[in-house]
Amino acid sequence: MAYLSRDFEPAEGILASLLMRNSSDNKEVETIVSEVLASVKREGDSALFSLEKAFDKVDLASLSVSEEEFAYAQTLVSPSLQKALGVAKRNIHIFHQLQMPVGETVEVMEGVSLSRKIVPIDSVGLYIPGGTAPLFSTVLMLAIPAKVAGCKHISLCTPPRKDGTIHPAILYAAKLSGVDSVFKVGGAQAIAAMAYGTETIPKVDKIFGPGNRFVTAAKIQVNSECCSIDMPAGPSEVMVVATVDADPSFVASDLLSQAEHGKDSQAMLVVQADQEEGYAFLDRVEEALSAQLATLDRHEYLLPSLSHSHAIVCQRLETVASVVNRYAPEHLIINTTNPKELEELVTNAGSLFLGPWSCESAGDYASGTNHTLPTNGWAHSYSGVSVDSFIKKLTIQTLSRKGLENLGPTIETMAEAELLSAHKNAVTLRLRRKA
Repeated sequence: MAYLSRDFEPAEGILASLLMRNSSDNKEVETIVSEVLASVKREGDSALFSLEKAFDKVDLASLSVSEEEFAYAQTLVSPSLQKALGVAKRNIHIFHQLQMPVGETVEVMEGVSLSRKIVPIDSVGLYIPGGTAPLFSTVLMLAIPAKVAGCKHISLCTPPRKDGTIHPAILYAAKLSGVDSVFKVGGAQAIAAMAYGTETIPKVDKIFGPGNRFVTAAKIQVNSECCSIDMPAGPSEVMVVATVDADPSFVASDLLSQAEHGKDSQAMLVVQADQEEGYAFLDRVEEALSAQLATLDRHEYLLPSLSHSHAIVCQRLETVASVVNRYAPEHLIINTTNPKELEELVTNAGSLFLGPWSCESAGDYASGTNHTLPTNGWAHSYSGVSVDSFIKKLTIQTLSRKGLENLGPTIETMAEAELLSAHKNAVTLRLRRKA
């Protein structure tokens, strides 16, 4: 059985269709989300209790996670997982601490001093999905850079389980990484609560985190109204680039580790080779896929994901680079003879993994880079989450009288040319003032 369609240096029209993401009509989703947002904005906590009962099928007594619940959760997390989370936290913290910028100061001309002041965003909200897998790793990826940046308050919303509890590893990771408060609410209603604020859940300045179509639609809608977000989001994706000397089982494992995220995930393979060698290599990858699928769970996600994934064979490195940059993958694995050759040509990707031992799983969990990355082609213009995502940069200028005397004629000339006489006047009256 062939899991991936294959093409050799496809013509423009075919290539465009191969690189197209899965799309769906979101009009119905947008309408439902709009109604949810309006309900939470209008009714606050009351709406959240009702919506949690309707959507997550849970009758909550409280939206907040208590200290007792945090303490009990810790007893349920195995020592081995606690140790693993500690290692991941350390690596993520080290890498993100290095990203903390220092404000610049410069005198551009005599008497005109400019600088930038680095300040954290006051309050941030993190959304952690609770659907097909408890993404406690995402707690670390979002909360740690927020703490490094110095955010004053970090809220976290995540859907409760059917018994009204939160997965203990999520609560443990929240405590470990410095989250201030956790709330039992999911879906679009969680985004609404953080964007508008309710009696229990504080309004935040920026919302972070992945989610399903409803969460994504809610983030986009509140972003246009009242609250900043990290980035637009779509289904998760990987593009693996390989040469024929790569281990086919490594390539297959990387495709499958991405495909298990969800039915709408995409796992793309680009092979640098001539057609005969490339197709022979793809046959070996297909064999490895079959062998590994026989040992894996989550076929309900793996098989649909593979069904809309593709393999493309290209002979020249420059053609491979063109395909990569056009697709702009969330994750780019370069498993080639000389990974640095292609890395130097890549300009559009969320995160790069170089060489046979750099599996995507490393970045997803514990190497230290952030796994909250632009999907759906947004890597053309967005970066992944970093400390930069949690800070603001305020520009400051200080002019002495001498500075305004030096710069004033330039300002007056430009203001007059733009027909903004009040702008010119603010300079002119100062220059006329005797020292």
